[in-house]
Amino acid sequence: MGLRINQNITALNAHRNLVATDSALSKSLERLSSGLRINRAADDAAGLAISEKMRGQIKGLAQAIRNAQDAISLIQTAEGALNETHSILQRMRQLAVQAANDTLTPDDREQIQKEINQLIEELDRIGNTTEFNTKKLLNGQAGYAVTEQNGVASGGTVIVNGVTYGDGDAIAAEDLDALVTRMTPGTNTKAGVYTVVITQNATRAQIGGVAATDATVTYDGTIVLNGVAINVVSGENLDNVVLKINNVKNLTGVEAAVSGNSIVLTSINYGSSATINVSGSNDLLRDLGLTDGDETVLSDAGTDIVGTINGKAAIGKGGTLTLVAPGDDADGLSITIDPSKLELGSGATLQFSAVVDASGAVTLHIGANKDQTMTVSIRDMRAKALGVDQISVLSQTEAEESIAKIDLAINDVSTERSKLGAYQNRLEHTIANLGVAKENLAAAESRIRDVDMAEEMMEFTRSQILLQAGVAMLAQANTLPQAVLQLLR
Repeated sequence: MGLRINQNITALNAHRNLVATDSALSKSLERLSSGLRINRAADDAAGLAISEKMRGQIKGLAQAIRNAQDAISLIQTAEGALNETHSILQRMRQLAVQAANDTLTPDDREQIQKEINQLIEELDRIGNTTEFNTKKLLNGQAGYAVTEQNGVASGGTVIVNGVTYGDGDAIAAEDLDALVTRMTPGTNTKAGVYTVVITQNATRAQIGGVAATDATVTYDGTIVLNGVAINVVSGENLDNVVLKINNVKNLTGVEAAVSGNSIVLTSINYGSSATINVSGSNDLLRDLGLTDGDETVLSDAGTDIVGTINGKAAIGKGGTLTLVAPGDDADGLSITIDPSKLELGSGATLQFSAVVDASGAVTLHIGANKDQTMTVSIRDMRAKALGVDQISVLSQTEAEESIAKIDLAINDVSTERSKLGAYQNRLEHTIANLGVAKENLAAAESRIRDVDMAEEMMEFTRSQILLQAGVAMLAQANTLPQAVLQLLR
């Protein structure tokens, strides 16, 4: 063994191991005191990145649960108010039934009418004042409304009751069954005329023949289109002939176009039939690429559309149903489309000239990520929207009519309450699902980020023992150079 005093290699080695043991002991103490395996990115860079994403999801799920619980509170507030609305309508119906009995005098009915008027005012008060966190619930602001006139553009979609039926140009008749059954005033809506147009277009008739050998006319003559004579001169090109035909298309109902070396005639009329009658010399017609005779394409123009708007019949001639906002002072309009009430002819086209805006509906964010939402709509539940604002029982006939109107209103409120109940049930399932997802995600995050206390205590004890041993061995190593003194004596 060499004895050296300038460099104590043994002591240096013991010191290096002691420093490493002390560092391990410090990290072990940090993990045990924090309960985390990853306290900084250096501990596990990949694990930190993964666990941070999971933490974001966990916090998002926790907030989504609170959002859903708040939504249930909102729905319960609205449903509670509608419960009282139901009670008021039931009382109004009871009074209407009483007033329909001719044993009452006009004075008796007048007293009943006074109570009904007060009940109508209470319906409006409930509708105007029911709110959650200052958000009005029953005055139509939390529902859908028609906001402005806007036709369905080419390439758009036609949606009825939330179901997409086809593009905005035309859809097959067997796919399209609808009837406007009710129009009610809304809020934040432009007043004016709103239309739902359903039209039936005949297929255009076309007539053409074998193409001519070149693009010029080689015969003089006259062709007759639907009774209108058109002179053709030898040597004319087909473009000139087409121009002559199109100059009188308002008289013939036919327009022409050059297709290759021939002319194609197309009817410009729509409706129950489209007809082209062309006649002339055989040579001339053959030269133009036409044939002598009639070409007719028939299509059923469809029957008149009959709808009911606020209980009054609305008939649209020529396949058009026009809906007008009720009253000059209407501040809005909402339209309900009821499937399977109206059958349209083949090749029907449906165009909405009013856009249904869902911006007033309540959007609930019920997930941890973007666009994980659901929409809750609550329609206007005031007297006018329910159709009972003008209830009168001052005569037996009016009382009978009032019973029917109130029955419709009761049905509307029942439908709305059922919808709210469905919303609440859905949200309760949503909360349960979010809770399970949060629990599983928290467990996964814990496995990545949290420390195993038993394992870490084992490492801590090991480091403690090594530290004590290291200190003792360093002390021994420091005494080794003293052996050199024995040689110097």
